Amino acid sequence: MNIIFMSNNLAQAKSLSHLQVTLIIAGLMLMPLLLMLVFILPHGDIKQEGVKALLPPQLKFSLNPQKHVDAYALELGELQARILRLDAQSARLAKLAGEKEVTIKNNPNLKHLQNLQPGSGGPLVRSAPLSEAELKKAMDELMQAVDGRDDYLSELESKLLQQSVLKDTLPNSSPVAAAYNSSSYGWRIDPFTGTRAFHEGLDFIAAVGTPIHAAAGGIVIFADQTPDYGKIIKIDHGSGIETRYAHASKLLVNVGDRVEKGQVISLVGSTGRSTGAHLHYEIRINGEPLDPRKYLQANAG
Repeated sequence: MNIIFMSNNLAQAKSLSHLQVTLIIAGLMLMPLLLMLVFILPHGDIKQEGVKALLPPQLKFSLNPQKHVDAYALELGELQARILRLDAQSARLAKLAGEKEVTIKNNPNLKHLQNLQPGSGGPLVRSAPLSEAELKKAMDELMQAVDGRDDYLSELESKLLQQSVLKDTLPNSSPVAAAYNSSSYGWRIDPFTGTRAFHEGLDFIAAVGTPIHAAAGGIVIFADQTPDYGKIIKIDHGSGIETRYAHASKLLVNVGDRVEKGQVISLVGSTGRSTGAHLHYEIRINGEPLDPRKYLQANAG
């Protein structure tokens, strides 16, 4: 379809193609819609922000550098608050671990938080405002400080765990609920030969059948009878520490068993080279006998 326009003097005729006619009609139909949008949009936003009022939120943010800086400053304050909490936690754990507290220096351009109240936050910067670049640098430094504190806390946690494990594996508890002969460890007169000999353990006088407890947690490496020790149990506690429980009337654990501190492992008897019912108890480190009284007295203190 073509539309022909004629001037008054009929000197020249103009015609419009079908496509041109369609575009003109579409424009006339869209005009009311555009007018409606103009009247519906808030005039205040357009007046205050101009073109930004018509932009998506993410583009608005990029066009407002002050908001960007404020966001950095807020995150900076939160990082500083987190560092204070980590410092307080580090101090408590260091005290428990018996370690000297390590002080990690922060960015000197930033003030330290003072009198922090629970739940408080916000940016804490120099009296002169920081630029966006300075805030980014400060944030990077604070993140490094946070990472350093995390590593320090991990070290403290590891030391506390080692202390806890050592506490459970150190033979410092009495193996039997009975008094020991304080003069039984060391040089003495052998009751069988009448000659001077070195006694490598403590003797606990107790009735036959009295429970014998593991002085610390470990692995049973020997549970059998020998001519001298009679029925004996040997427990490996790690780090070269070994305990021995001799002259038992009955063994209650086997080689390879894992035992806990305080667990009943045998019963008092008088088997082997013995003059009467008692427990012969030894502590050895790398095969060398130690005086068990030092461990028992340390635990009592």
